[in-house]
Amino acid sequence: MLNALEVFTTVAVGVMVGVEFSVAFFVNPILNGLPGDNGLRGRTHGARLLGAVMPFWYIGSLVLAAIWAVAGRDHHGAGLVVTAAALLILSVVMSILLLVPINNRVKTWTADGLPADWKQQMNRWDRFHYVRVAVIIAAFALLVAALA
Repeated sequence: MLNALEVFTTVAVGVMVGVEFSVAFFVNPILNGLPGDNGLRGRTHGARLLGAVMPFWYIGSLVLAAIWAVAGRDHHGAGLVVTAAALLILSVVMSILLLVPINNRVKTWTADGLPADWKQQMNRWDRFHYVRVAVIIAAFALLVAALA
């Protein structure tokens, strides 16, 4: 049973990392390169769609890692799993304090009702997101290492 939990947790976190990595390094740069407000429209739609899904994914990944840490406390790699869970906690805290407030504003924007500093807000979100991606990549790497 522990093996199944380990694999399921690692896959869930790994896919989350893939989604967030692709948003940071592919989707948003593509959207930013579109003419006019087309990129902004894509980002507001993405803010609504991913903003609805990602909280469950982040919290779910954290819960799975915590269960793994408790269930596998006497097994090899337990310290790595605990550290990964701590990084996932950090990613959730970062999300709540830094990214979600910006995301909540972005998802309400329309081309006719943009704040004057909308580009700065997008850039701030991107910078915070890069850091969060690095944190969850580190958590994923620790989970993979714990499996070895």
